[in-house]
Amino acid sequence: MRAAVLGAGTVSVVDRSEPTASGDIVKVRILIGPMCTEFKARHSGAAVDVLGHEAAGVVVDPGDSRRVAVGDRVVVMPQYGCGVCWLCAAGDHIHCPDQRNVLAETGSAYGTATYAQYVLKPDWLLLPVPDDVSLRHAALTCCGLGPTFTAANRTRIGALDTVLVSGCGPVGLGAVVNAAVRGARVIALEVNPFRAKLAETLGAEAIVDPTAPDVVDQIRALTRGRGVDAAIETSGAPVAARLIAEASRRLGRIAIVAWGNDVTFPPLVPLGVEIHGCWHWNHQRYAAGMWTVVRHAGPRLDAMVTHEFPLERVAEAMDLQDSGECGKVFLLPNGAEGWR
Repeated sequence: MRAAVLGAGTVSVVDRSEPTASGDIVKVRILIGPMCTEFKARHSGAAVDVLGHEAAGVVVDPGDSRRVAVGDRVVVMPQYGCGVCWLCAAGDHIHCPDQRNVLAETGSAYGTATYAQYVLKPDWLLLPVPDDVSLRHAALTCCGLGPTFTAANRTRIGALDTVLVSGCGPVGLGAVVNAAVRGARVIALEVNPFRAKLAETLGAEAIVDPTAPDVVDQIRALTRGRGVDAAIETSGAPVAARLIAEASRRLGRIAIVAWGNDVTFPPLVPLGVEIHGCWHWNHQRYAAGMWTVVRHAGPRLDAMVTHEFPLERVAEAMDLQDSGECGKVFLLPNGAEGWR
């Protein structure tokens, strides 16, 4: 099969051995490989043989699984949780400290990348796609909507709230959708004109430049001096956590989704804010809620996906991600025909 790899600062598509299903480990033909932050690894010049961690596709070999069958449309959850620890039992597999080695279990040499034509995944980490949901929309339930779906749930965002979204990259755009679908008023922080405009299309009422010296004053002016009820930080900017805390009302709720940096807050006791670290989402407990968001989001999800590329053009796709002139980008590892 074909798969994308990184080496010496370049990305290429090479031949890799096709994986084999075994036991509860299922083989999925990837029809959509949403692109996430893998493009950043290209800058380091590191050699990375396994690219991608989210996908949507069709089961081609269920092994011995009784959960899925050939032809089932599924979303491929990230990682390989053990399935037996207390975190996995609760559905929070993303935090599992004991990942399975599915290559060793199946005897496959390759098969854990999603910038590829096929992937292996334990059956319980496959989310069945309802008949009335397109695979294109379903593919957004991983990193497109997933982390900020958890953030919206844990900060209890509702129709009476004003929500601040910090950063309008693909994850932040998902935060705008998650908040807008719940009926909240959304203010977004973004400097890139393309993404600022896209955030407005997805439901943001106001866009504020986070580098403006009076950024907190602007946000407070938009909330009649009160501050926002909830805030979701997706940018990873060093000053972002402090900024959103200062822009929050007393007893507000904050979710940190961005990775990569330490976060710094002002004194928390006088603010009384709740702070949540949010990663992925619990598909075992909250699948019905996610599908409700997807159905209500509808055209917003179509707008959120700005570009699609065949796998062989992955370098071009990464160049686009470098520019910031995009929303969520899809790779189509097995071609454009038949996946919709």
